[in-house]
Amino acid sequence: MRLLSLLAFSALAFAETPVEHSNETRFQLDFLVPQSALNAYMPAGWTPNVSTTGAAKDCNLRIVFIDRVTINNPDASVRGKGSNRLAYLVAPVKNPAGENVQLVIGGLTEDPTDAPGPFGNYLLATTHEMQWSTKSKGSGPIMETQDWVFAAPTGERLEMHITYERNAAAKRNTADTKFYSAKNPTFFQISRQEQVLDIMRNVTTTPPDHVKSFSFKGGGGSYAKLFDGTERVLSWDNILWLNRTVLLP
Repeated sequence: MRLLSLLAFSALAFAETPVEHSNETRFQLDFLVPQSALNAYMPAGWTPNVSTTGAAKDCNLRIVFIDRVTINNPDASVRGKGSNRLAYLVAPVKNPAGENVQLVIGGLTEDPTDAPGPFGNYLLATTHEMQWSTKSKGSGPIMETQDWVFAAPTGERLEMHITYERNAAAKRNTADTKFYSAKNPTFFQISRQEQVLDIMRNVTTTPPDHVKSFSFKGGGGSYAKLFDGTERVLSWDNILWLNRTVLLP
């Protein structure tokens, strides 16, 4: 029986087609936004999957600011420009089969070849800025500042400015997550990733607060109803590094 299970797993893994590998740093904001606005992006038969406990409690939308430091093809050659900066919006949902998955509802990218991107809904950010600084002095804490600005000609804007105290953090085990397209819900990618994640601030689990200053601006264009002034940030998560393999089923 064990042999049959291993063979089945091997066949499933073999059926997956690697698309790319990347090394990334990320900063993730967990939000509670108006569910009525989010429902407009939800394909028929899909439902929200909002946690009622833990660090992700009440989160129905995430904005992830991503520095794709290196991007490589499966044969290790450079893929495209080999690097990119973007911010995307993903919602935790259940697909019609009842699986817990992530739904990509949009994004802003600095790379023209990445728009509309694999999920068909990335916009080209004609304004794109990223500044990142690290300061270490004497025996004091390591302080970091991140400044991100993405804006599309149609008005969509995602902007974050944050200063925080960097900490040591444990590595998370490698895990697979399915990311579906809100525009074409039959399409999905499998993201196989390992990462180091440090929760800087969280309104539910209340870890030591390491955020020293923070501001966020979002909205405009098709994002206006998501960020109508009632949105709340629930978690501030620094992903120090992330190694990721993207696969197609």
